[in-house]
Amino acid sequence: MIAALILKLPILFALAQPGTACNLPGSNQNSFFGMPHWWQYMNGVADGAGGCTPKFAFPDGIFQIGLAAINIMLHVAGFVAVIAVIVAGISYMVAIGNPEKITSARKSIQNALIGLAIAVFASQIVTFIGNKLG
Repeated sequence: MIAALILKLPILFALAQPGTACNLPGSNQNSFFGMPHWWQYMNGVADGAGGCTPKFAFPDGIFQIGLAAINIMLHVAGFVAVIAVIVAGISYMVAIGNPEKITSARKSIQNALIGLAIAVFASQIVTFIGNKLG
């Protein structure tokens, strides 16, 4: 098995010329729970081992990583908003005719849905900007 890997190593090195552009692994896919990667908006460059690494250029790279970090935080905010809707819905069901609790739960559901809409809209804006710049 090790001998087969050693024999295939020159082929791997020949496929990926160092310094050539390549597609980062998972760049068009989201990872865990739909969270974007930190290199989502960066270009890739082939390394000598047959892989692809993010190409970091100082002024632009920080902006692209910052956009990806903002997008990650907006995804987390969306998850929190969904959990808030679920918790408020449970409190609405448990209110059992108490008008103050029903009003409070209804207001919580409305606020969580507004927060979810803002997070989704802002995430789409950040994704649009990142794709246009990257």
